Parts: sequence; structure tokens; C-alpha cells
Amino acid sequence: MNIPVLEKGVILIVDDNPHNLEVLSEALIDTGWEILIAVNGEGAIAQAEYACPDIILLDVMMPGIDGFTACQRLKLNPLTCDIPIIFMTALSETVDKVKGLSLGAVDYITKPFEYEEVLARIKTHLQIRNLTKELKTHNQQLKQEIADRLVVETKLEKLTQELEQRVEERTSQLSQALHNLQQAQVSLIQQEKMSTLGELIAGIAHEINNPVNFILGNLSHASEYTQNLIDLFQLYQQYYPNPEVEIEQKIDEIDINFLIQDFPKIISSMYKGTKRLAQMIYSLRHFSRRDDSVVEPIDIHEGIDCTLLILQYRLKANSERTEIQIIKDYGTVPPVECFPGPLNQVFMNLLANAIDAIEESFVIRRNSAANFPKIAASGVHLSSLQDNGQITIRTNVDEQRSVVVIQIADNGIGMTEEVKQRLSEPMFTTKPVGRGTGLGLSISRQIIQEKHGGTLWLVSEPGQGTEFCIEIPLVSKKA
Repeated sequence: MNIPVLEKGVILIVDDNPHNLEVLSEALIDTGWEILIAVNGEGAIAQAEYACPDIILLDVMMPGIDGFTACQRLKLNPLTCDIPIIFMTALSETVDKVKGLSLGAVDYITKPFEYEEVLARIKTHLQIRNLTKELKTHNQQLKQEIADRLVVETKLEKLTQELEQRVEERTSQLSQALHNLQQAQVSLIQQEKMSTLGELIAGIAHEINNPVNFILGNLSHASEYTQNLIDLFQLYQQYYPNPEVEIEQKIDEIDINFLIQDFPKIISSMYKGTKRLAQMIYSLRHFSRRDDSVVEPIDIHEGIDCTLLILQYRLKANSERTEIQIIKDYGTVPPVECFPGPLNQVFMNLLANAIDAIEESFVIRRNSAANFPKIAASGVHLSSLQDNGQITIRTNVDEQRSVVVIQIADNGIGMTEEVKQRLSEPMFTTKPVGRGTGLGLSISRQIIQEKHGGTLWLVSEPGQGTEFCIEIPLVSKKA
């Protein structure tokens, strides 16, 4: 009887019955497998250690040590423990089969044999055996490749360290500059776009802070000196009402009455503008604080107000829309332990998004006739859009959970369910190319959840606006 066999292998048959050995050997030789035989358990163990067969057909009932004992010893031997063992026996009790399988056998065939079944089982386990060998070989190769790579990486790291050390020894200034650059790169990865923006704002604010304070301080003196000169001139007019002709001509030429009235106004206007500039510088410096590695108690209202001051130019009315109104509903909130710079970035992202949503609602209303099919498809009803842009900021403390709650709500275009489900995807944005990166909300979530151990979620419906809610612990666990 011939069954085509694709797998090559060595089969060890162990049986104390010469007839069984002869019949099985003849049947299996026709398959092309190499056949080895043993007549007892000790011989089977010796053959297995020497020849390392691919499969062992092991009789259970044998003189000396039986098949169960031989199987147990083979499985305890590191040289033979991986060889598949198929028991051959006339025993058909379930307990005997369970015993053989529990000792490590892979299969169990009973006498008298059905040769097609025997050949099919051997072929199946031989395929498994060969695949296991291949997998083991591949794993060993992979481990070797990993080890080789680790060696190369270790050498590369060592060379890099040596190079850095040489550079540091030759030029300490260059080494310091390199260190600063590396720190900036790490900061850029951690804080995304905030780092570069924060450094730029902080640098500009620092450079112009002293000149502005100088101008602001001198303007009060300039105002006083101006008034003194005006008072002195008016005294001259009172006691010397008839000046020389040349002086009269100059008075008429410069329109002294207008100058007396306008010059104090100019000084006052300059003072107000410089004062406003000083406030803006303070807000910029407060917003761009880089103390994102140490928590400290801060007034979150001050952070929100500084952010609003920076965004003031976007809140003003323009040719496309009316002024966006800010409604502050601040509660009594004690100082909150947090990372000031990153938290200000969250306020900036959420308030900027609110302004964008309101501006988009004005665009939709203005282009309602031309874009009606698109608007209808988005689920936004024109009747639900507000005529005036409005952002409401609420703060309060949940005493029971010891968290501060910050809500930022707008009456803009709102979001569909599909958009809300995709907001957690990095790089996802509904804004036109060049206006959004899709990182703002992702960064905000990371700052609130990972850095502060808080939560950030939203409620939004198309045409009904969006409300973001932030909760952060009053006392940081990261201090």
C-alpha cells in the first residue's frame, strides 16, 4: 500500500513483537522514510540519543521498562525531549490515553492498525516536526541578528560618546550650544508647536520689556514737564500780552492754542498705548512660561485672561463678522497646582478653536445660498446659527472630588457625530489646508490627562455650538 509522502524523515519504531516491527517497517519503507527499530525501552532511548529520529512510534506494553516509563525518560532528556512520540497499544481505556498524553506524547494509535490512519498521522506529525525545526532555526537566526545589531548599536553608541567627548574637550562653547540644541529638540518633541512659539514669544517679550518700561516710566514725567511748559507759556501770555512781532508770527505759525490743547492728549494717548503694550508683554511672558517640569500653585483666571488678551485681535469685529463677546462666569477658585505653561497652551488651543467655529458659522450664513446643498449635508440648520458670536468661560470647584472645573463654550457651527468620533485621531482636522494641523486637541488631551492627571471632554451638536470641559486636581499628584 502506497501513500505519497512529501515530507522526508527518520522514524524509530519500538515494539517487542517482531511481527509488528516487520509489518510496520515494510509499510513505512514504501513511503521513502528512513526506518529505525528497537525491541525494548532501553534500546529505544539509546537509539533516540544516537540517531535523533524525527518521530518515535512507541509500544506501551514491553518487557523491562514499559512505554510510559520510556516516554517519561525521553522527555526528561535534553537530547530527545523535542522528538514527537506516538504511542502504539491495544489498550483503549481513556485513562491510559490520558496518561500517555500527559507524559508528553503527541498522539495515540491502537492495535490492530489501520495503515492509512497510521501513515496519515505520521505524515501530519512529521510536517509539524519539520515546521517546528524551521521555526526554531528562524528564531535562532533572528536572535543572532538581534545580537549582532545590539553589538553594532553598542559600538555606534560608544563611538558617538567618544566623539561627543572629543568635541567637548576641544570647544566647550560648542558643546554647550549642542547641549542647548538637544534640550530644545527634546522640548519640541514633548510640547509640539508650543515650544517654538513659547521661546519666540518669551524672547521678544524679554527684549522689548525694558524699553517699554523705560518709555512708560518717562511718559509720566514727559506729561508733567509738558504741563509745566504750557503753564509757563500761559503765564508769559498773561504778564507779557504784547510779544515781539517775530514771536507773534511763530505763535500764529504753530497754532499755539491747538498745540496747547492737543499736546497733552498726545502724551496721554502715548501713555495709554504704552501701558497697553506693557500689559500685552506681561501676558506674553505669562503665557510662554517654560516651567513645564515643576508644578506650582497658580491663579487659573490669570492664565485665561492673559490668553484672551493675546487673542484680543481675533475677537474684534471685522468686515466678515461682528465682535465676538466673551462672557466670564468665574467662580471662587483657590490656587491650583499645575504646570502653568502647558495649561496656558490648552486654553489657547480651545479658545482659538472656539473662535474658528464662530467664524465658520458666519461664513456659512454669508454663503448660504451658494452652498445650501453642502450645508444641508453637514447637518447644520441655518436657523440654529446665532447672529452674534459668543464664548462663555465658567470656572468652579467640585469640593467632593477636589477638582477645578473649567468650561469653555461657544455658539459656533458645532460638530457632527462623525467629527466627534474622529477628534481623538492625531492629525485629523476639519480646517482648510494651512489653518490647522490636527495636533491642537491631541496636545491638549495629553497635557490635561498625562501631565495633570485630569480629564478633557466635549459636548457638541451641529448648529448648537461646542462646550469643552476640563477637570484637573486642585493638588497635583506629580509634585
